[in-house]
Amino acid sequence: MSATGTGPGVPGRLLGSGRTADVYEIDEAWVLRRDRAGYGDAAAEGALMAHVRAHGYPAPAVRPSPGALTDLVMERVDGPTMVEAFAAGTLDPVEAGTLLARLLRELHAVPGLTSADAHVLHLDLHPENVILSVDGPRVIDWANAAEGDPALDWGTSAVILAQVAVSAEPVAAPAGAMLAALLANPSALTGEGLTEDGLTEDGLTEALRRRAVNPTMSREEVELLGAAGELVRSVAGL
Repeated sequence: MSATGTGPGVPGRLLGSGRTADVYEIDEAWVLRRDRAGYGDAAAEGALMAHVRAHGYPAPAVRPSPGALTDLVMERVDGPTMVEAFAAGTLDPVEAGTLLARLLRELHAVPGLTSADAHVLHLDLHPENVILSVDGPRVIDWANAAEGDPALDWGTSAVILAQVAVSAEPVAAPAGAMLAALLANPSALTGEGLTEDGLTEDGLTEALRRRAVNPTMSREEVELLGAAGELVRSVAGL
């Protein structure tokens, strides 16, 4: 859904809104992502996106924004999200889960900003944050990104899918299939430059803890975390 942007500094049409941010059109090549919740650091997010992109990871290009906290100017990427592609019948759940797994492994192979031995984590990699452009997938929404244990990234993606899988939502069954594909046969997803990381009990436990205190979670979503954690453990064999 789009609308004409209003308010100070709004460049154009509202292209989309998430839980904490809105995306506005600048022109055919660029958009403005504006954090309306006050959680982020746009300059740090943009620097990390530029870093992973420089190492070949499919993040959108960004314009430098030194000192910016709420506004991030980035490349306009056209195409459906994985969720939209699934709804349109052009992407099946197994393909979706397998793609998420590969994107996690490729990201964890990128050297960190603070040290080449560190691992970059997205910490919000799920089907709504992957756009399927004509040039391939593009990973968006890096506001939660950090460096740390890759198992936490796996745990976060798994818990997000599992929360949907144990809910009463119509897409619960497909979300469960995505979860199974995400965690299936990790050795088949390794390759040149990819790491051997994967889900651990510690990573899952920390992901559950973080989701429980996430201010964007509704009470109903938080109440699903216990069942979601058990589903992830069952699928992963933890």
